[in-house]
Amino acid sequence: MIAKLPQMIAAGCLLICVVSGIRGASAADAPKQAGNSGQPAVSDRELASFVKAYVDYQRIRSQYAPALAKETDPTRKKQIEQEANTKIKRSLDTNRLSPERYNRIFATVNGNESLRKRVLKQVEEERKNS
Repeated sequence: MIAKLPQMIAAGCLLICVVSGIRGASAADAPKQAGNSGQPAVSDRELASFVKAYVDYQRIRSQYAPALAKETDPTRKKQIEQEANTKIKRSLDTNRLSPERYNRIFATVNGNESLRKRVLKQVEEERKNS
């Protein structure tokens, strides 16, 4: 499961990138450096928000991916993508994350083994609770 997280999150980032043009990052979203590690600091609140948004994304993806794969009409395919992206944006907004901040947290999690394990546990818990 740990080995699959980067692939799953990378897939999530691809769709999140589609939404990224909707709202730019503010100065408050800029990462702070944590100690000498060179990794951006991620607060517990941000991690919790990231986990919720990630679980939402996985749910949305599983809901829309089959329809997107089967759809041949480009207009209908675009409508499905827009509907999925709207739900993803709503999740990010609800969790107070810009797409850019979500992607920065992803990069931080992906680059830190202990943080990745911690997030995986939180993801499993969130899935059980949702």
